[in-house]
Amino acid sequence: MAQIAHPEQTIRSEIEFCGVGLHSGADVSMRLVPAPAGSGIVFRRTDLDGFEIPATGRNVAKVSYATSLMRGSVLISTTEHLLSALIGFGVDNVIVEVDNLELPILDGSALPYVEAFQTVGLKQQRRRREVLRILKEVEVRDGSKFIGVYPGTGYGIDYSIDFPQPIGSARFQCDLETGDYARLIAPARTFGFKEDETKLRDMGLIRGASQECVIILTAQGVQNGPLRFADEFVRHKVLDLIGDLALAGRRIQGHVVAERAGHAMHTALVQRLMRDRSAWELAHVYDEVPEPAEVGAGVLPETLGVHA
Repeated sequence: MAQIAHPEQTIRSEIEFCGVGLHSGADVSMRLVPAPAGSGIVFRRTDLDGFEIPATGRNVAKVSYATSLMRGSVLISTTEHLLSALIGFGVDNVIVEVDNLELPILDGSALPYVEAFQTVGLKQQRRRREVLRILKEVEVRDGSKFIGVYPGTGYGIDYSIDFPQPIGSARFQCDLETGDYARLIAPARTFGFKEDETKLRDMGLIRGASQECVIILTAQGVQNGPLRFADEFVRHKVLDLIGDLALAGRRIQGHVVAERAGHAMHTALVQRLMRDRSAWELAHVYDEVPEPAEVGAGVLPETLGVHA
């Protein structure tokens, strides 16, 4: 068997998005630009002379209802859905040009990004992809909340949630190496409880929220259904997790378990990983493929299905 390394990838052409920020409510235009191999994911504030913020754990600013990055005094907010789509779809290098402090919420999921990637296609690059291979367990606990990452093949995720009704408890397991991100995870939308609306708006949040981009929950159930999946809520938490763990700077090779976690715990795990250099190594991923068959002496062409 021969081994073929996975190459890094970028998008084949530029992609543009327009919308409003979920929390700021501000209009925003965003453009994704192909980037050279080895660049990683870099945000660029075009309204601030092209100031750049790499998507890495050292630039995590604050995490509560969204994940924000900051370098110096410059902020980029609500990055998790785009980062999730990039990791989930296999985009290693891209420049994200944005003209405001928050990315557009679009439909509240990662699906618009994935559909755009499918439309323009990806370009393989002349550099082998590196993954963050987990070598030992790393865990973060906060009362009944928990997240941990463990050695393993692929990129396995086991996520459990426990919310008030009408959500309740749910669990979702997947492996990104199966290639099912676009179908099983990307369409899952963000959600919120109607009873929290006033409090959140008083905090200066969800000013861009609407029925078009957020699943709204009341005591009676989903206000603006139907759901895309019966367990859409836990799938969206998985979507967020993938985006937050992208801040490790590489796709993870290992197994992640999360129980009642959220943005703060996701990024706390990234920062704990970055502090413990013995917990991981950078490694290349290979596919094994059969060696080309050779025609030996005395073997007739017909034996190989070849007809003269």
